[in-house]
Amino acid sequence: MKWVVDASVAIRWFLEDEVHPNADAVLAKVVDAPALFAVPELLAFEVFSVLERLHPAGLGAFQRGMVSLLQGGVFRQPMTEKLAKRADRFVKLGLTGYDACYAALARDLKAVWLTFDLRAHELIDGGGNLIVAPK
Repeated sequence: MKWVVDASVAIRWFLEDEVHPNADAVLAKVVDAPALFAVPELLAFEVFSVLERLHPAGLGAFQRGMVSLLQGGVFRQPMTEKLAKRADRFVKLGLTGYDACYAALARDLKAVWLTFDLRAHELIDGGGNLIVAPK
């Protein structure tokens, strides 16, 4: 089974105030078996943006942590017309364009979307592959 990692999970790997045991478990598995994981390319941009805003050494944390993870074998999906069309379906359910890309990628890969976004879970209503970790 493949897993699609949301930025809400990845951010918890870098911010002390956001640490969560489920996010830590995902990180350990990404390091151990990166080929089991996928992300839309936008994950890198989202994590970079948050780290620059909230981490005392945002760029360094991104370079040391996120870049090595992304280059370590995780599948990175660029935005394509196909992904955009599939994501549009989720936007019409009420997801943001960003979240819709994660959901569409998970659907395409028959993967599970790992997110802390409870609102996204409610909008999809548990239908499809979505796992939300409790806060």
